[in-house]
Amino acid sequence: MIFGPPNHVNPLGKGLRAFSAVPAHEKIFKVTNAAKFLAAAGTTYSIPKLHGLPEVIVAGRANVGKSTLLNAVLGRRDLVHTSSKPGRTQSLNFYRVGPTFGPGKLVVVDAPGYGARGRPEWGEIFDYYIDHREQLRRIYILLNAKHGLNEMDRMMLESLNAKTHANAGTRFSLQAIVTKVDAIPLEDVKPTLAKIRQGIWEAAPLCLPAIVTTAAKHPYIGIDAVRKSIVEACGLQPKV
Repeated sequence: MIFGPPNHVNPLGKGLRAFSAVPAHEKIFKVTNAAKFLAAAGTTYSIPKLHGLPEVIVAGRANVGKSTLLNAVLGRRDLVHTSSKPGRTQSLNFYRVGPTFGPGKLVVVDAPGYGARGRPEWGEIFDYYIDHREQLRRIYILLNAKHGLNEMDRMMLESLNAKTHANAGTRFSLQAIVTKVDAIPLEDVKPTLAKIRQGIWEAAPLCLPAIVTTAAKHPYIGIDAVRKSIVEACGLQPKV
């Protein structure tokens, strides 16, 4: 045997077991400087083919804190540009996640914000991507805890729920992420989240349970849960 008889203490064994016990999402997101911008698509014709890696797309209202959340998830301070002016993202932006060598493990797509500052052409490319991207595995919709759901959020949830229903959950799923929970008073957190969850269920019954997050400053909340969700959605979680 390579490591000796069963009663032999292998000096490497402990380390190997420890590494194998590390959750898949921690392994994939471990090398934070490996997250890399790949491409931006401003039209349906410019959506890159890439390497067929599984993808997730993140959408939200223009003031939801999407860029801040993505930087926290990707482990970078400024990979995704943030701005005090909402609506900075004006194209589908593709980011590779995984080892520095090779194509990576998965791709996170940052979508333009919707709402009052949104533009019709952004909605067109977003819908086209969802309807035609074979490697899409999950749509994340971000909701601001401080502002709750408005009519545009409900319309978006209803639309994405219909798209999820149409594909029978075989190609992609839908999940909500609640952002900026630290922006509301502690005593209001429980009732506020309950109201948001009820609104999500009413508009999108197929939406997976919401992940609650804070990402503006340490200590972050929910970032590890988002990473785990992404890895599971992309089918990269080892089978037990």
